[in-house]
Amino acid sequence: MSTNSHDRQDQGAVIEKGQDLRRPPLYKVLLHNDDYTTMDFVVMVLEIIFHHDQAGAHRIMMNVHREGVGVAGVYPRDVAETKIAMVHGLARKHEYPLKCSLERE
Repeated sequence: MSTNSHDRQDQGAVIEKGQDLRRPPLYKVLLHNDDYTTMDFVVMVLEIIFHHDQAGAHRIMMNVHREGVGVAGVYPRDVAETKIAMVHGLARKHEYPLKCSLERE
């Protein structure tokens, strides 16, 4: 099978100098308070999945506890959806009803 130079050019996008590049929209990943998930588990989720240090994870967890919702992180949509799936999977594995959602920033 042969390829001509036109076929090879179509394989990658070429960005012209001065072309407007826009960042993808960002989404907040929100953790929601419930009456069953422990505070320690929420802190663990924030440390493991969202890579917060212990103090930051504790601060976010307390916000979830007091306000009913807290921002775990801000990401492009595909990353945010992956983080949500990870949270729900870990919560299910530990038999907690922890829920999270995304909201466009």
